[in-house]
Amino acid sequence: MEKSSIMNQVIILFLIVGVGYYSRKRNIINDEINKGLTKLLLEVTMPLMIVASFDYSFSKELMKNIIYMLLYSSLIHGALILISRILYNKYSKEKKDILRFATVFSNCGFMGFPVVGSIFGKIGILYASIFNIPYNILSWTFGIMLYTENKDSKNLKKVLLNPGIIAVIIGIILFIFSIKIPQTIYSTIKLVGDITTPLSMIIVGVMIAEVDFKKIFKKSSLYYIAFVRLILVPILTFAILKIIRVEELLIDVAIVIEAMPAAAVTAIFAEAYSKEPELASEIVFFTTFLSVVSIPVIFKILNIS
Repeated sequence: MEKSSIMNQVIILFLIVGVGYYSRKRNIINDEINKGLTKLLLEVTMPLMIVASFDYSFSKELMKNIIYMLLYSSLIHGALILISRILYNKYSKEKKDILRFATVFSNCGFMGFPVVGSIFGKIGILYASIFNIPYNILSWTFGIMLYTENKDSKNLKKVLLNPGIIAVIIGIILFIFSIKIPQTIYSTIKLVGDITTPLSMIIVGVMIAEVDFKKIFKKSSLYYIAFVRLILVPILTFAILKIIRVEELLIDVAIVIEAMPAAAVTAIFAEAYSKEPELASEIVFFTTFLSVVSIPVIFKILNIS
């Protein structure tokens, strides 16, 4: 993939963040509107995007790789959850939880899928969607618990019944049984779900409007999480999958996904649950900013093309 194509994906996201930034500075989006947009994102557009992402048909020939990709994704995310426990011990509990979330969850939906598609085409999107299953389940269970464990997150039933995890369950059923949603309904679901990407970046822009840029580049914690998220995680992913001798295409798809910056929902969840929203938005901004350079570098180092 050409560097310009990768940079274009990142630049587009930054321009959308700029829309949110401008809207907040001009008070077009105030605190009340932002809370409403966040609620719309978490309870409507993102769940619909998840459901739409499972609309893939697969042949029997692909079944083996599909099962393997599901297992590989579970292994990688499990390893990241464990490793993230020891990477941030010097930080406070509140900050550590945000840093752990940013380490485990990449911006695979908003950036990963377009990049995977541009490199590997339809087959890449298929494998990426399978890789995303554990991601979705864990982000709406383990991820939510990181943000809410000091409140009422111990009520596991409540966590599992949130719109995101319900969408994952619906998507898995549709995927496993190859149930095709009527085209009119699917088009509606996809159209609303597609709002998630620009909406999430606008919300991040609104959050960034409150950031002191003179301070953001002086924070050592941001450089540390950027190194972990953008360099260490994809290299670790490569090493794990190489050791167990995974097929080259599956390795490449996994690396592309894990080379993405911190997930936009790092900041979205932080805003929704009022837990270090400034730090979370800074992490999303900073890792996305640096990914313009880091993604082509990682692809070059690991020979992805």
